[in-house]
Amino acid sequence: MTSFSLFQASPSSLVYPKSTSFNQNTKSNHNNQSLLFLKPCNSLSSSSSSFDRHNLLCRSSSSDDHGFSAKYVPFNADPTSTESYSLDEIIYRSSSGGLLDVQHDMDALKKFDGEYWKDLFKKRDNTTTWPYGSGVWGKKEWVLPNIDDDHIISTFEGKSNSYWAERFGKRLLGMNDLWVKQCGISHTGSFKDLGMTVLVSQVNRMRKLNHNIIGVGCASTGDTSAALSAYCAAAGIPSFVFLPADRVSLAQLVQPIANGAFVLSLDTDFDGCMKLIREITAELPIYLANSLNSLRLEGQKTAAIEILQQFDWQVPDWVIVPGGNLGNIYAFYKGFRMCQELGLVDRIPRLVCAQSANANPLYLHYKSGYTEFKPVMADTTFASAIQIGDPVSIDRAVYALKNSNGIVEEANEEELMDAMTLADLGGMFTCPHTGVALAALFKLRNKGVIGRSDRTVVVSTAHGLKFAQSKIDYHSKNIQHMSCRFANPPMQVKADFGSVMDTLKKFLSKDRPNMNSY
Repeated sequence: MTSFSLFQASPSSLVYPKSTSFNQNTKSNHNNQSLLFLKPCNSLSSSSSSFDRHNLLCRSSSSDDHGFSAKYVPFNADPTSTESYSLDEIIYRSSSGGLLDVQHDMDALKKFDGEYWKDLFKKRDNTTTWPYGSGVWGKKEWVLPNIDDDHIISTFEGKSNSYWAERFGKRLLGMNDLWVKQCGISHTGSFKDLGMTVLVSQVNRMRKLNHNIIGVGCASTGDTSAALSAYCAAAGIPSFVFLPADRVSLAQLVQPIANGAFVLSLDTDFDGCMKLIREITAELPIYLANSLNSLRLEGQKTAAIEILQQFDWQVPDWVIVPGGNLGNIYAFYKGFRMCQELGLVDRIPRLVCAQSANANPLYLHYKSGYTEFKPVMADTTFASAIQIGDPVSIDRAVYALKNSNGIVEEANEEELMDAMTLADLGGMFTCPHTGVALAALFKLRNKGVIGRSDRTVVVSTAHGLKFAQSKIDYHSKNIQHMSCRFANPPMQVKADFGSVMDTLKKFLSKDRPNMNSY
């Protein structure tokens, strides 16, 4: 890889100090925003109609005043297990080698009823008060309740639009209630920002507590590295990125480079990068940022809570999530389940995990009835961010699907590229991973699994601009063994009136393949 030298300065030396005036105008104006904070209380009955909600929304000095807390526990552990760890510990696996999960003190959170939490989240939605303007940190008590506000690293991520895909849904699927949750409209262009703000904030806290952490590292198919490098740059923390050589888009590659990460381009696939970063972080004081680390899922679950907020707490019937390393499908389940347990909703949606047929270990596991899981060797796919054959969060995904009556579907390369292109022709600008989810939706509609009136949310995980080359190849009909039947290449025309008129008349007189002919 090309070596870069920016004035011979290290990435950490290029970070400017936080502005004092900014801190005074945002982080210290809590007293003027009394409706954004919790006030300590001794008791609260969820059935009481007489308590003063205004006072309950006043500022508290700390979430500790309410007993809010969170800790690591073994994922899906036996209820009798007493194994747990502080979030300030550097630990990624349980004593048995299994995954960890972040467990909140639900009894403390239940001291406030569902309507109270709805009110609080709504009050924080449009504020600029630090850090509650973030879609993640506006739900701080449900994410990292004990972190100091000054340790939080945020770009006010989240609060992405749920787009009513009216034309696409009605004309192609016969559906009138299809929505696309556009998580790619974010600081670095993907949903990974939601989790990375939590992880980097916690690392920032631990470094200030004098933990020996020299930086943060990840293996990545592109989007994770972009989010990690941006948030680390904002915090002044070195970042280390392991990328599979020639398997990420240029737009994805340039992001960690631009944000000052130390990038290693490795002659292997994602699974090989993941193996190496786990070995390296076991030997060096580099904090592991991949979704093996359950902190990120605490931020990602807020997208599920946002979906419910955006529908005025009416639960959709289906939520379709593209799946690669499989942490996100569990994060959505966790967000929905937390809302149900705390009384904000009375049920959760059915979840669908959509995989590329070229990297489909969960799909094969699902089709076998969840018998013994077998990793696969992932083949090249346009949905490169989910080109993973041995997903870390397989157990989390299976748990989420079983507990939401969920299903798994796959899409081949032509199906996902056609679906992505049709979405674009309907006014969106989606990534290939969203194409996987939309192609899965076509299949489930054709099978009658998803009904025409079912409220369905497709999760778009990244911005289409990150994958512009795939769109160029499709519209240029430059993809082998793919018909690219909805391609819309530019016409080369002489710059004179007659030639332009002839071309336009010919175009207007013929039948053209478009989204209506799918």
